[in-house]
Amino acid sequence: MKTESAVQDDVLFVRLVGDLIGSPDSQPLLQAVNDHLGEGTIYCAIDLSNVRFINSTGIGVLVSILTKFRNQGGELVLINPSELVRKLLVITKLDAIFIIATDDASAVEQLKATT
Repeated sequence: MKTESAVQDDVLFVRLVGDLIGSPDSQPLLQAVNDHLGEGTIYCAIDLSNVRFINSTGIGVLVSILTKFRNQGGELVLINPSELVRKLLVITKLDAIFIIATDDASAVEQLKATT
């Protein structure tokens, strides 16, 4: 899995490409989150449009990141999950826990609405 991250409009944007299956692949993602939380960033948007597959460990990583941001008074938004990922979120009922946005602008709007 490839991870790219950047802060724009006080929001940490993380773009993932590949399979979110946890373990060593998720370390750069978790490190980016921890680094930015330490710098005071409390909003995160994770772009899942290029994630082909996600397993239970990958879902655990997303829930862990959500928990970290909410514990800091912030929020996490998932951007444009692929059809497979969206179905998995529905089956696990996590679509009721995560905020899902269609694009970057919508993500920022929804994150700012949570404050």
